Amino acid sequence: MLAASTTAIGWVIFTIITLGWVVYFFGNRRASRPELGSEIELAPNRKPYYDDETLEGPRLERVQLFGVLLLALIVVALPLYWVFEPSRQAGAQSGKESRFVGWGSQLYATTEEGGFNCAGCHGASGGGGVAPYSISDPNTGEVTAVTWTAPAINTIFYRYDESEVKFILVYGRPFSPMSPWGLAGGGPMNDQQIDTLISKLWSLQIPREGCPDGDPNCDVGVLPQAEQDRIAADAQVAAQALVDAGEYATVDEAMGEALFNLNTSSGAYSCARCHTQGWSWGDPGVPGQGAFGWNLTGGSAAKHFPNQGDMETFIANGSEYGKRYGVQGQGSGRMPGFGTMLTEEQIEAVVEYVRSL
Repeated sequence: MLAASTTAIGWVIFTIITLGWVVYFFGNRRASRPELGSEIELAPNRKPYYDDETLEGPRLERVQLFGVLLLALIVVALPLYWVFEPSRQAGAQSGKESRFVGWGSQLYATTEEGGFNCAGCHGASGGGGVAPYSISDPNTGEVTAVTWTAPAINTIFYRYDESEVKFILVYGRPFSPMSPWGLAGGGPMNDQQIDTLISKLWSLQIPREGCPDGDPNCDVGVLPQAEQDRIAADAQVAAQALVDAGEYATVDEAMGEALFNLNTSSGAYSCARCHTQGWSWGDPGVPGQGAFGWNLTGGSAAKHFPNQGDMETFIANGSEYGKRYGVQGQGSGRMPGFGTMLTEEQIEAVVEYVRSL
């Protein structure tokens, strides 16, 4: 609002100065216009000018007054510009973000609405959905149509940083319905469109708690308590189902497996999505035997992370591109971090389950 007012004031000042110069120009031109035939009677350079009394009196006073007015304008305008400049810049940044979100919304929209159908798979609000897909059996070549559970993306920046999200958008997720969308990956969107789509994703995020300066989309806040409670409640139900099925004696013992396979509206963060073949289309194979992520069975988790605490830290932070982890592991950015979504106790339960596979 302040930025808009500053712009208006600037235009008013500019208009006044411009009109003043126009009036000054035409006034002087008219005053200096010679009478007809004067060039014959008297050359311009011989025409009498103001006498000393006039030059050092009214003429000088007018010029001095004009100079004082211009000085006053500068003295007032420059501090005002300095005061309002931060607001103007903030307004410009806000306007840019708003425009980017608007353009990104057009790309995110369903095919019927003229978009690229991101909303068709991930939901209009980013809460997740389903996508039709065809899978082929590598042994028989048989093709099967399945309904793929698309992940929620309203918490994607809880799990990945912006560069990792951009990489996924540009190059897609091979062997899944997530096709490449950037030109570099063979998709239809240029860099500008990818950037506006990322702005749209930011606008869909569940606002975080604990962000500094009141920014609800910072990268250090955590999932709101209401969403954490929803995850805990969903996990409790899933764990109780495992107990009722006779697989565990108590809910606490079942919690690790429940969280590993859990798919919630608070982010669809399920570990099984990447580490269990067939989980995404409702036909899971051996739990943790590997799909997009590596095989966790046969004690491989303990081999990668001899120290359980190191594995818990890795799951909390995710893999950073090029950064070392575990035993001879190097991050690719594909493993999301769950430290802003799950509690330390929940991550510990998942790790204990994984290490038992």
